[in-house]
Amino acid sequence: MRLRLLRLSLATSALVWGVSVVGVFAPWSKAEEMLQGLGANPISPDPMLDYWLRMAAGAFFLVGVLFAALAIFPRRFANVIPMFGWLMIAEGIILAVHGLRLGLGPFPFYGDISACFGLGAAILFLRKAASESSK
Repeated sequence: MRLRLLRLSLATSALVWGVSVVGVFAPWSKAEEMLQGLGANPISPDPMLDYWLRMAAGAFFLVGVLFAALAIFPRRFANVIPMFGWLMIAEGIILAVHGLRLGLGPFPFYGDISACFGLGAAILFLRKAASESSK
């Protein structure tokens, strides 16, 4: 049961990070529209911002791919799983500090930090299930 919960936490993390793949392929006009839906102000077309969006979205997507690999093969990667739990906690701290500093509203700020802290804590709490189940 603990291994299933660990896999679910890792798979949910994969989804949370992996959804950003949309930012890799969406045309700038659609990407700007989506960002405005998340609370951003209108953004003038800028080649460098377009590039940074693709770079960040690609990196986030690849982190999601790594979480998916952990969810699919938890026994194989049991020694790496705690690092990814701490990655979620660290990202939650980064988001919380800067979200509060910037005075961001609840959406999507609270959801982002809740996902990071909640899933990170779950992964760390359940991490031993991956190595225990192989014995």
